[in-house]
Amino acid sequence: MDQQKIPQATAKRLPLYYRFINNLHSQGKQRVSSKELSEAVKVDSATIRRDFSYFGALGKKGYGYNVHYLLTFFRKTLDQDETTNVALIGVGNLGTAFLHYNFTKNNNTKIVMAFDSSSDKIGSDIGGVPVYHIDEAEERMKDDVSVAILTVPAQAAQGIADRLIEAGVVGILNFTPARITVPDHIRVHHIDLAVELQALVYFLKHYPLQEGETMLEENDIIE
Repeated sequence: MDQQKIPQATAKRLPLYYRFINNLHSQGKQRVSSKELSEAVKVDSATIRRDFSYFGALGKKGYGYNVHYLLTFFRKTLDQDETTNVALIGVGNLGTAFLHYNFTKNNNTKIVMAFDSSSDKIGSDIGGVPVYHIDEAEERMKDDVSVAILTVPAQAAQGIADRLIEAGVVGILNFTPARITVPDHIRVHHIDLAVELQALVYFLKHYPLQEGETMLEENDIIE
């Protein structure tokens, strides 16, 4: 299977499928239909069937999908047995919330360290995660962390991103309004909560949903 041939929109939905399938497995359910998946994850069944088709025959017509098989398949596809260490930069209100949550529903990603410049935060332990001074980031992250969450003020985002890349980070989840510039081999996902909220309000006013319709297309284009 060539991962490069899988559309990015499909790739973004895989963790969503995995979460629901994992829940079904925990409940002891043995099989699930595309319609049931559609109602649970709010993605139309035709799209689910198309997404799954990129990976070969995952189900059987008239039977649906074997939950245990799907769970095993997506666990392997999403590298659920391999843990990715994550660093969080900026322990403000949003950063603190991330530390308390720490992606407890995912067993393959974990925030293992956090950095800030505030003396009130440095040396503390939030949600079981130690907080260090930002000047220690390069040394502490070296060879141990490949992904970082950026929750710093916008004006500091580019400078911090440059330092993270020097420390070996190859993936950045950017929660600042700044659009940071990185080398081609670095992947950045921008999540601007204010923009997402404005987009939601706009769609509510100008693109009212019909009963049974989903926001699939809008979600697909959000970076």
